[in-house]
Amino acid sequence: MNDQDSKPHHGDVVADPPRGFMARVRNYFLTGLVVAGPVAITFYLTWWFVNWVDGFVRPFVPVDYRPETYLPFPVPGSGLVVAFVALTLLGFLTANLIGRTLVDLGERVLGRMPVVRAIYRGLKQVFETLFSGSGSSFRKVGLVEFPSPGMWSIVLISQPPSVEIEAKLPGQDEHISVFLPCAPNPTTGFFFYVPKSKVILIDMTAEDAATLIMSAGVVQPGSDPQKKIAALAETVLAAKAANEPESAFSRHRVKAPDKAPDKVDQA
Repeated sequence: MNDQDSKPHHGDVVADPPRGFMARVRNYFLTGLVVAGPVAITFYLTWWFVNWVDGFVRPFVPVDYRPETYLPFPVPGSGLVVAFVALTLLGFLTANLIGRTLVDLGERVLGRMPVVRAIYRGLKQVFETLFSGSGSSFRKVGLVEFPSPGMWSIVLISQPPSVEIEAKLPGQDEHISVFLPCAPNPTTGFFFYVPKSKVILIDMTAEDAATLIMSAGVVQPGSDPQKKIAALAETVLAAKAANEPESAFSRHRVKAPDKAPDKVDQA
């Protein structure tokens, strides 16, 4: 067999050498971290919220009605159950005539307090807007050209401006208020008024938009969960590789072109 047949031809790409054991361990560790990280953080935040509600509600529950009084260990979530039952009962009573009368009386009392009045009215409007089943604030998602021409950002559409603000806005176009969340923390961002004609509505839920922003575009709406995990893993590996210096073994080696044979003069 000719030795030249086993040599790579001109332009052939030489495959990378097999990766070492530690490189495989590192990749497996990063992939496991990507899979387990969101689950661990979700459980941690849920556990923190349950304990926070328990610590807030437990002082209002008599000692004789606490589960730990009869059990040798505390029961997490008991305060959350009490809070859920209490809020549900409050909503049921508020829907009746007597409950509405008591709520109106309490609002009149709060309305006479100079500082508390402004805080209460603002918080009430926010809660009614966010948790009302018939409200439309932050339930529609759109695109606006921001921060410069040719660059588009995802926004959550809120309410139209008030009459006073609409009268001061320049132009005759109808305006709409939008909230532009920042990545990776969508709870912070920019609030501004923009002409309604400049907003492009997109078929996306607010939850999908928040996921897209928190993942910085890695997790796309409607994608398969396994593809989401694979995309996150590839992002971590790409970021890790970008921070490491490139070695000669990690580059594709291309065989140098052979020297052209000397031209033979024809007899």
